[in-house]
Amino acid sequence: MKKLYGLLLILLVVMAACGRPDDSTTSSGDESGDEVHTIRIAYLVPEEHSAHIQSLEFKEKLESESDGRLKVELYPNGQLYGSDREAIEATQLGNIEMTIPAVAPLASFNEKFLVFDLPFLFNDYDAAYKALDGDLGQELLADLEQNDLKGLVFGENGFRHVSNNEGPIEKPEDMEGLKLRTLENPLHTDTFKAFGANASPFAFGELYTALQQGTYDAMECPISLYYTNKFYEVQDYLSLTGHVYAAAILLANNDFYNNLPEDLQDLVMEASEEFRDAQRELAQEQDVEFLDQLKAEGMQVNDLTAEQRNEFREAAQPVYEKYEDQIGPELIEQALAANE
Repeated sequence: MKKLYGLLLILLVVMAACGRPDDSTTSSGDESGDEVHTIRIAYLVPEEHSAHIQSLEFKEKLESESDGRLKVELYPNGQLYGSDREAIEATQLGNIEMTIPAVAPLASFNEKFLVFDLPFLFNDYDAAYKALDGDLGQELLADLEQNDLKGLVFGENGFRHVSNNEGPIEKPEDMEGLKLRTLENPLHTDTFKAFGANASPFAFGELYTALQQGTYDAMECPISLYYTNKFYEVQDYLSLTGHVYAAAILLANNDFYNNLPEDLQDLVMEASEEFRDAQRELAQEQDVEFLDQLKAEGMQVNDLTAEQRNEFREAAQPVYEKYEDQIGPELIEQALAANE
């Protein structure tokens, strides 16, 4: 009887092992014997967004030019993770290989990135690109390796603007008491508190419902996200404050990237740079198109004059003072120099 029990136990163990799925999804072999590396890319933006559209090109290039040694799986629209922070953590831990989050939540992992969240830091797109693609941006991308992340390139979400259901925002006093959702970034929250808003962070994936239910009555994000996430259905007024330039970032797990063969590392970097340039161009085209669509959907849009924008800039000065030591005055000066 003991022998029978022993045989049954062995049989059960073997059956369980045969039925267990393979946890290793990042590499396998193809028919030629070459190792195939799978890159799972998760991000919050929907399929209409420029980042997803260019991710399709990114996928095609990697798969075709690697002769099948790279396989790319795209997970848009928050399919895997409900916030950028969660997607960054998953990439850091190696649960996925890549993500394309907004830069702002990255400051929770590396506080040097707070510099890009300072209000009214860049006067225009050219200044932002000069900083991000120049020495400052490249130094910060390299610094992410200590966070187990490989910073590839900076993409674009565009300048961020404020919406609400009370009325046009033309001066800081117009934000007094507004329940405003911010990114999961303390500098962003402090900025809107400086304007008088009742500001707090909240997960992006749940924001539409929160606005619909009145948990928040104001928010801020780039034009593209207002349209692609249909926030015009739950927000009446859009004020083009341009209070911060919002970069996106293409991130990879550092160990995964470093363990790729050198030729595939080169291919990933080449494809990333092409993604950056094409995605920025498309993002600006979409901003023009989407703003017209937001107006057509009934949003009342107002732009700030230079004088009005200066009022906000002055109101935000305490934020610079609060974060100067944490970020480092040198980084702030380096970023501001891009406007020259």
